[in-house]
Amino acid sequence: MISVPGRRAIRLPGRRTASLSSTSSISLLRTSSLASPTSSSCLFAMANTTRKHHSRRSIHSSERRTSTVADLPGTLPPIPPQDVAASNRAPLSVLPLSMILRSLATTVVSSSPILLPPSLRIMVALAHAKNPVLNPDMNPLLRFFLKKSFYAQFCAGENAAEVRATISRLKDIGFTGVILGYAKEVVLESSDAKDMAKANLGEETARDIEKEINPWRDGTLETVRLAEPGDFVALKFTGAGSLALHQLKNRLLPSQHLGESIDAICELARDRGVRLLFDAEQDMLQDGIDDWTMKFARKYNDSPETATIYGTYQAYKKNCPAVVSRHLADAQREGFTLGVKLVRGAYLGSDPRECFHDTKEDTDACYNSIASSILARQWSATVQGEGEFPNAHIVLATHNVESVRRARAICDAGGAKSDIAFAQLQGMADEVSCELVEASQSAQKENANARPLPVYKYLVWGTTGECMKYLLRRAQENKDAVQRTRNGRDAMWGELVRRCKSVVGMA
Repeated sequence: MISVPGRRAIRLPGRRTASLSSTSSISLLRTSSLASPTSSSCLFAMANTTRKHHSRRSIHSSERRTSTVADLPGTLPPIPPQDVAASNRAPLSVLPLSMILRSLATTVVSSSPILLPPSLRIMVALAHAKNPVLNPDMNPLLRFFLKKSFYAQFCAGENAAEVRATISRLKDIGFTGVILGYAKEVVLESSDAKDMAKANLGEETARDIEKEINPWRDGTLETVRLAEPGDFVALKFTGAGSLALHQLKNRLLPSQHLGESIDAICELARDRGVRLLFDAEQDMLQDGIDDWTMKFARKYNDSPETATIYGTYQAYKKNCPAVVSRHLADAQREGFTLGVKLVRGAYLGSDPRECFHDTKEDTDACYNSIASSILARQWSATVQGEGEFPNAHIVLATHNVESVRRARAICDAGGAKSDIAFAQLQGMADEVSCELVEASQSAQKENANARPLPVYKYLVWGTTGECMKYLLRRAQENKDAVQRTRNGRDAMWGELVRRCKSVVGMA
């Protein structure tokens, strides 16, 4: 069990980010990978929609800050500004020089209006390449270049040895562990599509099992084996193919072989002490995903000390508080533990606009209030219920430094009653992650009994070619998160300058 007992308050820097443009602030509503395969390409359509609604505050931008931490249930007064002079250690100092240089190069390209467009066009071509020259898995020279640059920035490795080495390096830096995903995606050939058109989608066929369900099951099982006890594995039900998509859309139970495959994944995860994060997806599928999530949570979350199954809740959706409250009521009534992965959201462009909060500040308030209620195990106006709060554990998957600071305030004040894990994408928001790691290490130096803060990095594994679509989404996300990318670039440059000064005795 990962818990965060009360300890002396250690605050993250009180730096506020610059105001975001309509497009750049979209990314703050997404978790990093925790981002969807389709969301990046849809953001521009949403940006156009928000311009049509200029008469009211946009969901993507806000001129005022959200409520203070004192307004949230179970918390203490607002966080005082940090005494920067009291902290002599730069958070990014925990990273090796190779990661600093690679991150700097990546963010320089991502934040450049000149370099990024052609880079994106190249990555699109590589991600959808059918020509052997452009296929990284078939072109050794291309594979070498990509693997040493973008692949190394965001991915864990191509095989078990590389994945384990990456996990070990991250833990040596100070991260608690990883959230590991399998990069390979199910691709339907034209002949498969014709077969599907003739088949009854409600029935499980040999083709479904052989070409879609089994590859997804085997890849996910291997991912669970690669993860270490205490780590997480992220998975999408739609990765199991067209039959799963049909069943989710129509809120049907998983078919026999698919259900047995999910059971096999859950059983292996529980036996190995690995936790599963069931990803949220498009709104038309989400009710079905919630049904499946709760079905397996009832079966496998039978210990109050930990949760094997975590559902994903998107705080930018207006119905998120009601869904969280309903699932907590089910857990309370039926005596199982609820696992919550809380994100802002990833389907702004593809889901109906009426699903979302009207403004970004409303989304932020929803996110922070849900996080506070679950962390403190206290009912609130947002998370409503009666009686004793059920056992719950939470993963805060966010790059938003203010949300991280609010949760830290509760933990530092000793108000955290639920286990918590902080999560950011590997290769992104490193300044946020490293602030948590540095604060945790400082607390342990001052108090040997202080437990480390649970900080996780999300990354995928697979061959360079298999990871190209994932890398393309990360590049597109950096394009949308202009200000955040520039902040990351500036942080990496500042750390490099600090190290250079230190070498010549000027630091």
